[in-house]
Amino acid sequence: MPRQHYSDLIALAMVARERSFTRAAVELGMSQSMLSHTIRQLEERLGVRLLTRTTRSVSVTEAGERLLAIAAPRLKEIETELRYLTELRDVPVGTVRITAPDHAIDTVVWPKLARILPAYPQINVELDVDYASNDIVQGRYDFGVRRGNAVVTGISAVRISPDQRFAIVATPSYLAAHAAPTRPEDLLRHECISLRLPSRGSVQAWELNRGQRTMLARVNGRLVFNGIYQVLNAALSGQGLAYVPEDLAAAHLKSGKLLPVMRPWWGKFPGYYLLYANQSEPSRAMRVVIDGLRHKD
Repeated sequence: MPRQHYSDLIALAMVARERSFTRAAVELGMSQSMLSHTIRQLEERLGVRLLTRTTRSVSVTEAGERLLAIAAPRLKEIETELRYLTELRDVPVGTVRITAPDHAIDTVVWPKLARILPAYPQINVELDVDYASNDIVQGRYDFGVRRGNAVVTGISAVRISPDQRFAIVATPSYLAAHAAPTRPEDLLRHECISLRLPSRGSVQAWELNRGQRTMLARVNGRLVFNGIYQVLNAALSGQGLAYVPEDLAAAHLKSGKLLPVMRPWWGKFPGYYLLYANQSEPSRAMRVVIDGLRHKD
């Protein structure tokens, strides 16, 4: 492909990432009409449709996915090298993009970043709330935050939090009207507020640990959310039992707004890790973030 067409691939990758011509145009600093024209010209030259457009959304076709699978990593490498050359100056500079669940951002990532960023005024940070465990490279992220049990080969991982426990909690009013469960099978008789993770496509099972015994409890309930904070809020309103990170419920447990349920079954689970592709050397800005988020035992 001629060199002048590289910008067309960048435009395609941005639209695929944002799933929107409007947002992609803003990111690229061009008009929406110019971006649409650029994509149409690319499709005409290749003779295939790369994007499927509707009035509400944009999706990538099979041909588009195949092209991006080849082009996106190379574009990322070029971007990284250009950024590295820019950073040969005395201070770290650039934008760092991080995808993470909201609980990780609120309790780990942001508190640590808030302490270090004032010392690096030329580092910009973009935080993207994500429960879907999107591909870091394909999404053009510098980092992804996942629990330790989600770490995969080909990806560098740095621990950024200690191991954590998930708690089962409910309000005093709910437990006054329903006998508190003491065994996993008792959960089937309760309203359990559930979390649906896009990465799994199903309602999250409650993983319970007691001694050497570990089991997955498939619970029932009328309420299903796709965010852990909404699960907690529903529990606080007395709608049923919730399975949430212990640190998220700690203040409410201390105040008595929530009560612990089946505490002996609360197991310890892997903490959060900062993941990044290991095919290239991290930029100076990325190294600042890595060092700032690294968990200190």
